[in-house]
Amino acid sequence: MDKDENNASDGEYLNMDKFHVSKDFGFVLPEPLYELPKFYQPWMDIASNLPQLIELQQLRHEVNKMELLDTHLLIGHKQLRLAHLALSFITMGYVWQEGEQNSAKVLPKNLVVPFCKVSEIIGLPPILVHADCVLSNWKKKDPNRGMELRNLDTIFTLPGGSSLKGFFLVTLQVELAAVQGIKAIATATEAVWKHEEDSIKSALQDVAASIRKMNQAFRKMDEHVDPAVFYGIIRLFLSGWKDNPAVLDGLLYEGVWENPRQFSGGSAAQSSTLQSFDEFLGVRHNEQSAAFLHRMRDYMPPAHKAFIQAIASGPSVREYIILHPSPSLRDGYNDCIQALVSLRSYHITVVTRYITIPASGAKAKKGKISCTSDILQKAPTSLEERGTGGSIIMSLLKSARDATKEMMIKEREQQ
Repeated sequence: MDKDENNASDGEYLNMDKFHVSKDFGFVLPEPLYELPKFYQPWMDIASNLPQLIELQQLRHEVNKMELLDTHLLIGHKQLRLAHLALSFITMGYVWQEGEQNSAKVLPKNLVVPFCKVSEIIGLPPILVHADCVLSNWKKKDPNRGMELRNLDTIFTLPGGSSLKGFFLVTLQVELAAVQGIKAIATATEAVWKHEEDSIKSALQDVAASIRKMNQAFRKMDEHVDPAVFYGIIRLFLSGWKDNPAVLDGLLYEGVWENPRQFSGGSAAQSSTLQSFDEFLGVRHNEQSAAFLHRMRDYMPPAHKAFIQAIASGPSVREYIILHPSPSLRDGYNDCIQALVSLRSYHITVVTRYITIPASGAKAKKGKISCTSDILQKAPTSLEERGTGGSIIMSLLKSARDATKEMMIKEREQQ
């Protein structure tokens, strides 16, 4: 059976429900739980008090004496996601409680065994990922109001105060801004199969508009996240134990694996949204960047990874436009590319402000907050050029932006 016949039998090539992608929330977990059954209260008590326990350097002590709890009472996807969220936050605090110079080398059995079991069930690695700290780490302050930033709060937090919450919640807003575009990908994919050019054109307009909304939401980062706090405090607690010079050999997951394991920290590269747009638009990254981005798909919920792979294996909107000359389709596609280039260019600006400049110490003289200099003096040194996912972040972002630019369709390319 060829692709067209297969599509006809399915009715809709990219059925969002099938891939657990919400028509209202996109890849964000709709209305996540923030309470577990009472049996798991020991996890919740620790996860809800992480900043205080870490400041007092009591977290490891509390975790070490924690009872090993079985996972059999966790029912349904949302309870499992909340358990993964809580255990992943506890894990990051446990590893980095005393800074990069005294990071934990062994994760205790009473934390590891349930964490790895939950991870296995939902198909995520046993470390904090984007799907935890952003996609399922939110709740409304007033359930009767909307999803505006001022009405949102995180479920769990780590050191970094309001800047950490701002970082997670602004990123959540960026994800929510993408919903219109994600739905448009599904529409456009089916329209390409059916050669419905008006639908393709409309979908491209929605994708471009959505990416611009993402860029607008991203620009709120400056209002809510202090660069010195991000660089000096937050970044460490989001960092993993792969491609991290501070933890060269990884961590031993006691009671699960006999040898240390390496996992990457949370990263924007783990966003299914950006990778979906890349696949839809046919963006081709260089070998090194592509390898890193493909590896990051293993840090996404399996259904979301499958959604990206379905886009990649489906019809190419870029090839369709090249083979079916239409100035309006070409302009619509190029508008999407330009919007994505602008988003990636702004991401470079943000990384410059939040990593590159603080790394050189220039941010200290700005004096935004009284303890800026102290924060930067205590900042981790092993990740100066790396993102929390372990990549050489600036080269990755510039490469991604340049690869996106290359996708612009020129008039002479159309047959």
